[in-house]
Amino acid sequence: MRSRSSAQGRIVVAPGGHFLEHEDGSPFFWLADTGWLLFSRLRGEEAALYLDDRRDRGFGVVQAMLVPGLPVRNPYGAEPFEGGDPGRPDRGGYWDHVDDVVDMAATRGIRLALVPVWGSVVRRGQIDAPSAAAYGAWLGRRFRDRHNIFWLNGGDVRGDRQAAVWHALGRAIKEADPHHLMTFHPFGRTQSSQWFWGADWLDFHMCQSGHRRYDQADPGDEHAFGEDNWRYIRADWDLRPARPTLDGEPSYEGIPQGLHDPREPLWKAADARRYAYWAVFAGACGHTYGNGAVMQMAGAGGAPAGYGVRRRWTDALADPGAGQMRHLRDLVLSRPFEDRAPDDATVAGDPGERYDRLLSTRGTDYAFVYTHTGRSIAARLGVISGDRVRAWWYDPRTGRPAEIGEFENRGVRTFTPPTAPAGAVATSVHDWVLVLDDASRGRGAPGALPA
Repeated sequence: MRSRSSAQGRIVVAPGGHFLEHEDGSPFFWLADTGWLLFSRLRGEEAALYLDDRRDRGFGVVQAMLVPGLPVRNPYGAEPFEGGDPGRPDRGGYWDHVDDVVDMAATRGIRLALVPVWGSVVRRGQIDAPSAAAYGAWLGRRFRDRHNIFWLNGGDVRGDRQAAVWHALGRAIKEADPHHLMTFHPFGRTQSSQWFWGADWLDFHMCQSGHRRYDQADPGDEHAFGEDNWRYIRADWDLRPARPTLDGEPSYEGIPQGLHDPREPLWKAADARRYAYWAVFAGACGHTYGNGAVMQMAGAGGAPAGYGVRRRWTDALADPGAGQMRHLRDLVLSRPFEDRAPDDATVAGDPGERYDRLLSTRGTDYAFVYTHTGRSIAARLGVISGDRVRAWWYDPRTGRPAEIGEFENRGVRTFTPPTAPAGAVATSVHDWVLVLDDASRGRGAPGALPA
């Protein structure tokens, strides 16, 4: 079976440099799940169950490690390298299983962002630049004819450490496989553009905003934005030459805040939504969601779970945040995609700080404003085209729109969400998106995709 995504061609960087598109010119919105241990923990039937579920929830990309550590065996007992040497990939069962899963994903319209080797392997000195070059060339040759591949160099690591290995790996893959896009997955609270903004093997940027609260940020670190992941995205948006960017690892639903202490409260679906809307409205080309149990396939094969997770991966598949990510994709794709830009003009007055921050994005004839806490939005009309504006509320939890009405497209008008927080304390269950359209365009409801 040939998926619709394969019929639309490979993924390329769109004109203007900020977004991704299919080769036929149709927009591609990166909506990814982190299935980091997909290849090393799940047997074939389990991988099929996982991919079916993520397809049905609207995910089009899965981020997964080819080699999460050394030594490693897959569920069938196979190892990736001869004698544990990364310069000598084994041509047997380990990679046959990878091939099978890549094919499963392709038939479901899912692309895999493949991490060649996780950063811990490099930090421990288990692979050097010559071995990385040999391995990268082998990977590029093996997968260059698969339509559903991205390359995700790095792996929770700083690019200024063992940089020679990352350059060797990236260049070798790119030389053997020039047609699949590549980025770099960095350490928490860093972004690939800190080290690789000019790298010839890097096609788009990625940040890892990480899992810490505002009060858990590193003091004195200029990149310690706490939960303000939108700041990483805006920094990348302003770089030249322009390249697409996204948050490849925000706080995972169902994992402790700060990551390592299981006594801390868990991040919830509302937090996952906030990170997603903030990043995309700041200019990201898409977003990556993660779940604390699913990302490590907790319980698969009897493997112990880390980070205080006590649930099996199969039980966590239906956590609410996973099903809510598609509403962001549908909203963005229901309006013109590639003329969209981060917007500071639609919000009149103070956009707020931390959880109260209002994030806005705008095209020529529409604007979106996200409120996480349900605060009222003072919107400056007249920044989009048209004599009259048609206004909507869009619910990030359900994807349901509610029409507000039509207004003259001038002046400042305050819009109060349908459910605003009671009293002085704002809570994250009140997030909404204000949608403003040029009424003359006669568009349908936000979130309703064109046929």
